[in-house]
Amino acid sequence: MKRDDMRASRGARTDESEEGAVPVSSSDDIRVHAVVAGLVQGVGFRYFTVMTAGKLGLGGWVRNCYDGSVEVEAQGERGKVARLISALKQGPRYADVERVDVTEIPLQELKPARHGFPSFGVFYER
Repeated sequence: MKRDDMRASRGARTDESEEGAVPVSSSDDIRVHAVVAGLVQGVGFRYFTVMTAGKLGLGGWVRNCYDGSVEVEAQGERGKVARLISALKQGPRYADVERVDVTEIPLQELKPARHGFPSFGVFYER
C-alpha cells in the first residue's frame, strides 16, 4: 500500500502541493482557543507554552493580551492538546494561573515548518 493510500485510510489529509507532504490533520485532531488568566505575564508563560507545545508536536500560537491574560490556539491530536491544556493550568514555576477558558474551534491547515512538524509560535502584536 502506498503512503498516500495509508494516510487516506487513516482519515488524514495531506498538503498536496509539497513533495513528501505530511498529514496536516486527522479525524482525531482538534483545535482549541484558550485564554489563561492570573499572573501569567512576565513569568515566562509564552516560552513555557511554546516549549510544551513543541514537545507535543502541536501547531498554533501564543500571545499576551492587553488585559494581562495569555491567549493560546493549539491544534493537533486530541490527547496531546489535552496534555497542553493540563500544562497551561499549571504554568511555569512563577505563574499563578487562576483559570483557563477553553473553546474548541474549527481546524486550520497546518503547513510543516521544520522537519515536517507544525510550527508553534509567539505573536507579539495584535
